[in-house]
Amino acid sequence: MGPSGPDASDRPTPGSCRPHVFLVGAGPGDPDLFSLKGVRCLREADVVLYDRLVDPSLLSYAPPGAELVYVGKRSAQHTVPQDGINQLIVDHALQGKTVVRLKGGDPFIFGRGGEEALALREAGLDYEVVPGVSAGYGVPAYAGIPVTHRGLTSHVTFVTGHEDPTKEEAHIDWDKLASDVGTLVIFMGVKNLPRVVEKLMERGRPGDTPIALIRYGTLPEQRTVTGTLRDIVDKVAVAKLRPPAITVIGDVVSLRERLHWFEDRPLFGKKVVVTRPRAQADPQIRALRDLGAQVAAFPTIRIEPIAASPAIEAMLSRVDEYDLVVFTSVNGVDCFFDRLAEEGLDARRLHRAIVVAVGPKTAAACRRRGVAPDLLPRDYVAEGVLEVLSGVPLERTSVLLPRAAAARELLAQAFLAAGATVDDVPLYNTLLEDPGPDAVQAVLDADYVTFTSASSAENFAALLRRDGHGDLLSEVCAASIGPVTSQAVQAAGMRLVVEAREYTIEGLTTALLAHARAAGSPASE
Repeated sequence: MGPSGPDASDRPTPGSCRPHVFLVGAGPGDPDLFSLKGVRCLREADVVLYDRLVDPSLLSYAPPGAELVYVGKRSAQHTVPQDGINQLIVDHALQGKTVVRLKGGDPFIFGRGGEEALALREAGLDYEVVPGVSAGYGVPAYAGIPVTHRGLTSHVTFVTGHEDPTKEEAHIDWDKLASDVGTLVIFMGVKNLPRVVEKLMERGRPGDTPIALIRYGTLPEQRTVTGTLRDIVDKVAVAKLRPPAITVIGDVVSLRERLHWFEDRPLFGKKVVVTRPRAQADPQIRALRDLGAQVAAFPTIRIEPIAASPAIEAMLSRVDEYDLVVFTSVNGVDCFFDRLAEEGLDARRLHRAIVVAVGPKTAAACRRRGVAPDLLPRDYVAEGVLEVLSGVPLERTSVLLPRAAAARELLAQAFLAAGATVDDVPLYNTLLEDPGPDAVQAVLDADYVTFTSASSAENFAALLRRDGHGDLLSEVCAASIGPVTSQAVQAAGMRLVVEAREYTIEGLTTALLAHARAAGSPASE
């Protein structure tokens, strides 16, 4: 094999189905706009070559063993030149690997996907194109700007903003663009905006033509600046708007005043830090993003099941003898039933027990394991469990408490005081997590840091102190899921600004909304 590839006789022929390459559009930024076929391609990938503006969460769809190769580009700063990217795709494919080339927006709209497809065709390799939502219409839609609208315009032109409109051999006909009454969408045109505006107006486009620049479109960081050709350059300078941004020129921009929606979300512009364990954080992160928040993950704890202990062995030996089983967390449910499964046992062993779940999420975890809880307290804390059991005789009752090693001892003490026999069995540890190198900056920038347990608040404080940032704790605006967590927040020296009335993730989100309701959005200018 030479440096340019295999001999022609060794190359797979089109239709041979080996190997396979997918040129996949990741969309304009919001990972929820990614296609189902794109997800399927990533799940089959051996190698993923991805761009700078691809949302990192999409890479989680790739298998654990997949090779992830960053080939992102900035203006005049290419990690790998385009010819090099083409060769990387070909080389990996010729090794028999399934290759996903993951590109922002749509591969065939200023994505250079055509060049990559030609390189593959010249190498005799099969490929598929998986279109993505283009920033050319997706970003304006999130800013409340339809690129076509009946009565205003029926056509739209996409133009690259990287080309200097003053150079002698331009490929863009600015005379036609200036005389056209349709919508003009310019990709990556912030740097050349003054020259673009000048050339359009010189060629007859009216100075009062509406124009909008949208930065980080479809993301919670989205920011929109509107004006006219005559004043937009000054407005962008005052706003200090920087790339990446999409520019929209035409009468349709005037509809934004009535049609903006994304930037109206109740938490838009708010920066929220989530401190839950990585495996459990996604639902909370998604809910906050759906409300418009910029969300950063700062996992403070990780869950580590306890492999063995005398208490666990004793529990397993008499698991079908308990009269009362109280689950105080989802982790407790999962660790308990995982231990049963390891012994070849299942939910039928609890046939005689009254099962109590501390809250709706814990109850849902029980139902997933085949057990419908008998009792659910009104207040989702240990005191609520005691209240819901106030009518249940506890003397000589056999009680099981499967829990975290560092959990409160209130329940066990109360049951013992009532004359019950208690097996208080730690099944897992909550250990300090490493949140990552950018986590402290995210905390400094945050409007809220959310805590869903006392241990998350305690570990958060311990992590900051460990890394020499203990002095920042007094600056943290904490949002707590309930009074027990709030006590830990305040004991750590943080400022408690939000406490949920209902001690659930949904209740915490509701409390955040109530606190942020009066805040304005900095997104539109």
